[in-house]
Formats: sequence, C-alpha cells, structure tokens
Amino acid sequence: MFPLGRSTLKLAIYGAVLAYLVADLFIFTGPLRQSIAAIRQPKPDIVARVAGHPITRSQLDRAVSEKLWLQGNPAADPATIRGAALEELIDHELLRLQVKELDPPLTVSDEEINERLRRLVGRFESKGALETAMKSQGIPNERDLCDRLAARIRREKLVALRVGESIKVTDEDARKWFEANQQSIALPERVEARHIFIPTLDHPPEEAKQKLDATLVELTEKKNDFHTLAKEISKDPATKDSGGALAWMTRERLPADFAAPVFSLKTNRPALVRTKLGWHLVEVTARKPAEPRGFAQAKPEIIAALEAIKRRQATEDFRKSLRQTHAAEILISPGNPTPASKIAPKNESVDWRTLLIAAALILSPLFAGWALARRQSKS
Repeated sequence: MFPLGRSTLKLAIYGAVLAYLVADLFIFTGPLRQSIAAIRQPKPDIVARVAGHPITRSQLDRAVSEKLWLQGNPAADPATIRGAALEELIDHELLRLQVKELDPPLTVSDEEINERLRRLVGRFESKGALETAMKSQGIPNERDLCDRLAARIRREKLVALRVGESIKVTDEDARKWFEANQQSIALPERVEARHIFIPTLDHPPEEAKQKLDATLVELTEKKNDFHTLAKEISKDPATKDSGGALAWMTRERLPADFAAPVFSLKTNRPALVRTKLGWHLVEVTARKPAEPRGFAQAKPEIIAALEAIKRRQATEDFRKSLRQTHAAEILISPGNPTPASKIAPKNESVDWRTLLIAAALILSPLFAGWALARRQSKS
C-alpha cells in the first residue's frame, strides 16, 4: 500500500498547488494576482494609461495650465480643473486610437493647418509671446506645433464623421422651434448712439463732469460738431476716431447703469450720463422699436443654433460610447481622482467559463488519483 499512498499523496499535492494558483488568479485577490496588478499599475510619474499609452504628469500639468489660462479664472477649484483636464487627455487619446484605426486614413491639407495656425497666432501680441507659450506647453518648434494642430484637426474630423448624420436639422425642426419660441427671438428695441467718454478711474470725477458740461454747451450752441469733439476729447480709444460711434445697440449688450439712461434719451438730444466707469456725453441718433421676426429671416440662425446643440450632445454621446468600449483599457493612477475612472464600469458578473476551468483543474488530479488508487486496489 505504500507505493499507492505515495502516488496519491503526490497527486493530492499537485492538485492543491493548482487549486491555489487558480484561486489566487481567478477567484480571490491573492499575493500573485496583487503582484501582477502592481506591475500593470501606472508609474508614479504617469497619471494614466489608455490602451497602454501613458499620459504623463507633465502633460496633465500643461493641460491644467492651459485650461486655467483659457478660462481666465485663477480662483477656479484646482481639483476640478485637474479632473476635467485629465478627462480631456483621456478622450484625446481614445480619439487618437480611433483615428489610427481608420482605413482609409483621415487627411489634413496644408491649407487647413495653415489656417488653424493663422488663427492661433492671432491670439498673441507677438511672435515672441507665441514662442513663450509654446515652450510653456512643451512644444519645441513650429513643426511640432503644426503636427499637433494636424492631430487635433483629425480628431475633429473623426467626431464630425461619427456624429454627422445625427446633427442634421430639417426645415420642419426649425419651424417647430420657431413656433414655440417666437417671442424669444423677436428683434428688441435698438438705438444708434455715439458718446464722448472721460473715465473717472484716472481723472477726478468733478473735473471730468465739468469738461463734458462745457462740451455739451459747445454742441448746443453749435460751436463745434460731435465728431470733432469726440476726436479731441474722448478717452475711449475704440470710438474716438469714428466720432464716438457706438453703432446699433440693444439693452442686453450694455451695462445696466449705461443702458437705462441711454434708452430713456430722446433722439438728437445729447446729455450727460454717469456710470461706474466715468462720465459720458451721449447722443442717440436713431431708434428702432421692437418687432417680430419672420420664419424666413430667423431660419438660418435657428438651424445653426439647433445644429450646435445637437452637435454638443452627439459629441458627448460619442465620447461616452468610447469610454464604455475601452473602459478596461483605461488605468488611472491613485491620487488622480476623476470621473473618468467611474465612467461605464464593467459589471462584475460571474465568469462561469473561468469557474468551470478552475473546477476542472482542481478536480482532475483528484479524480486521476482516485482512479489510479481504484485500479491498483483491484490488481
């Protein structure tokens, strides 16, 4: 019986080892599975991985700086901005993977890149300011900048390709919206005006008022014309060379402390107006009453607005679908909380196939040992 007991013991040991390995890897989180998971976790200087591609901490820091700069809100919550920036970086990486898989590939012309570059350069006061901003964003030269612009254009084209059909607005859609919102798109009361402005931030208020009082006397006595006086006296650089012209305005376009007195003025009767910025000598030169808009007049604007709403929603839905499809490929380092890590988690359902394989691995050595013992006992 000794040989029999020894063979059975070996098989039992093998079975136990296999059972432990299967249980460690597939059933509970044992040391081996923890070690493998630790290897897969992003490194400390990597905040996330998308399909194996790293998003580095420096990339995230630059994205946060760019968002703060674009928003112009230094008081914004840093954690919220950081989370939103990481969200966008993950989305960009998912879109990059989608672009890479397209066949035929999306093309970007030199004209498209140059136009985008021209618009970008226009945001800066000088070439030196642009180069400083490029360095702060980790962009070494113009060639690299153009490559990044081309990549962004490809992502935009991909999104447009995926959502194109869903954002179409028919005439029926536009008319239905028009009939439900006719009052809100009526043309409001408008005035055409001009002004001569002296700020009180860097001028004594009384001195500014006295200056404009004297100017008003010149106008009423027809000693000078408004255009000439505006050019000589006004401190508003945007309007002084055009005779103080403010063009057509609605109440909604103006600060409340300026709109109320201006809209109460009679046509061609200049008067002084005080605001928190300073003193104005204002003349209303023409007035148009509120009037309804016909469908034909409002149709292009309605279609553009409805398309913009549909585009935003369709783009958001497309990004969410990408997250759901690639949820298992998005790994986020601890210490970088973001809703991205919570988007579309996979259901922790029972993997019956894995359990059956594990059961087979555990039971097969035991069954073999039992069969061998039974055969030897009969002999």
